[in-house]
Amino acid sequence: MLQHAGAQTFTQRLQKHTTGQGTVTLHQSNDIDELVNSAPAAARPQKGTASQAPNPSEKANTTAGNSSETAAPQDDGGQKVIRNGIKTTGYRIQAFAGGNSRKDRQQAMRTGENIKQHFPNVPVYVHFYSPRWICRVGNYRTMEEAHQMLVSLRNLGFSQATIIKTKITVAY
Repeated sequence: MLQHAGAQTFTQRLQKHTTGQGTVTLHQSNDIDELVNSAPAAARPQKGTASQAPNPSEKANTTAGNSSETAAPQDDGGQKVIRNGIKTTGYRIQAFAGGNSRKDRQQAMRTGENIKQHFPNVPVYVHFYSPRWICRVGNYRTMEEAHQMLVSLRNLGFSQATIIKTKITVAY
């Protein structure tokens, strides 16, 4: 744990004796002390991972909630982000809607990967909207654009696919 000379840690400030006030005594392990008194998590390396290369198979292929679900075509298959995009009302194709089980999550992920293989330039979103796993495709401003993708997905065997009106992010 790195500390600046003369700097006081949180636990040292907490245990400081002040006249007329009670005293605080802490008993904690070194791991807890390091967690509480060290630099913020973003600034410090994780234990045991500093020299490990990231595993490409562990890339996150889900987007978290509506606030960060921005996407655009990208060749490497990772998370796709539209820079300087605007949120507007539009349409997406819902290719899968399951339950909240691990099996449903895996099915939603497989559906997303299958669609990415057939349409690499179309954004695919796999989310958990309580109480179910959802896989949605695209950012379409008009019903006609969405309908074209719906027909394509149904031709691939996604017979349950349907058009959903939702907030989308588009480049301007």
